[in-house]
Amino acid sequence: MASDRTRRRTWTVGACVTALLVVFYLSGGVVSGLRSSANFVTAPFSWTVNEIARPIGHMFAGAVNYSDVVNQNQKLRYELGKAQLKANEESALNRQLTEMSTQLRVPFVGSLSLVSAQVTGLSPTNFAATVSIDRGRDSGVLTGMPVVANGGLVGSVISTTPHGATVRLISDVNSLIGVTFGNGKNQLVISGQGVNNGLGASSVALTTAIQPGTVLSTSGLNGALFPPGMPVAKVAKVSLTPGAATYDLSLEPTADLRNIVYLDVVLWEPST
Repeated sequence: MASDRTRRRTWTVGACVTALLVVFYLSGGVVSGLRSSANFVTAPFSWTVNEIARPIGHMFAGAVNYSDVVNQNQKLRYELGKAQLKANEESALNRQLTEMSTQLRVPFVGSLSLVSAQVTGLSPTNFAATVSIDRGRDSGVLTGMPVVANGGLVGSVISTTPHGATVRLISDVNSLIGVTFGNGKNQLVISGQGVNNGLGASSVALTTAIQPGTVLSTSGLNGALFPPGMPVAKVAKVSLTPGAATYDLSLEPTADLRNIVYLDVVLWEPST
C-alpha cells in the first residue's frame, strides 16, 4: 500500500514538472517566461512612472529651450544695438559734414589761405564773447587773424597755443570793425553790443543814406584789422532821435554766432 502511494506521488510530481517544462518551452523558455511574469507584475508601476516622468521631461526640455531663446534674444539685441549705434554714428557724421560744408562756404575770402577749425569751448557772458578752437600756432594760426564762417566775419584771434586758440567774436563789447556799404564811399565803425544784443553803430550822419536790410562789409582801409569785402552785419533798425543830427543803427551779424561748430581762420595779418 505504501509503495503504491509513493509511486503515485512520484508520478504526479513528474507530470507537474513535465507540464511546467512544456509551458515554459512554448512561452519562449524559462528566462522568457520569467521576463513575461516580471513584466506582468511591474507593468502597472512602469505606466505610473512613465506618466509621471513624461511631464517632468517636458518641463526640463522646456527649461533648456527657454534658456536657448533667452540667449538668442540677447544676441539679437546685441546685434541690433550695434546696428543702431553704427546708424547713429553715420547720421552724426553726415550731420557734421553738412554743418561743415554749410559753415565753411566763404567765397568772400577770395584767394586767401584758410585753416579750418572746430569750436571746442564757448565762453560767453553778457559782455564778453569768445570761443576756443582746436587749431593754433602749429597750424599757422596767429594772433590778430580774422575768423570767418558761412555768412561772414565771426571775429579775430586774440591768443594762441601750439594746438589751440581763442577767438573774440564780433559781438564782444571790445570789438570794433570798420565797415562800408553801397558804393564803398560810406564808412562806418560798428561795435559789439554783447552776446544777446548783436552789433550797433551810433552817431551816423543824417546825410548817410542807409536803410534796413543794407549789408555792411569790412572796409579794408590801410591799417584795418580785416581784409576788405567780408560781410559783417545787416541793418535791422534805423533809430532817429527827434532833434538829433545823427541816428543809430541796430545790426544783425550775417554769420550765425549762436550756432558755431566749425570756423575758418584766414591766414592774413593786419600788418600785411
